Amino acid sequence: MQVTINIPEDLAKLIGTDQADIERRVLTATVLEEYRCGRLSHGQIGKLLGMNRFQVDAFLKDNNVPLNYSIKDLEDDRRTLDELALKR
Repeated sequence: MQVTINIPEDLAKLIGTDQADIERRVLTATVLEEYRCGRLSHGQIGKLLGMNRFQVDAFLKDNNVPLNYSIKDLEDDRRTLDELALKR
């Protein structure tokens, strides 16, 4: 989807005129906000930004966004580890 927005001149001067850079910055800001609100998952960030799991972790850390890692996530990971240990 393509969206056109009007940016105030003062803001445009701050963010520059390179179209690709502006698009990337808007996408990055949107992804971060949607993750903070719980509407995007860790995996979805990776797909949208072309990052692997570790790059997404670093991206979130660099942007001071904590991981959304719930008790359920922990229990699921422990269950997976237990299953893998039994397969040895």
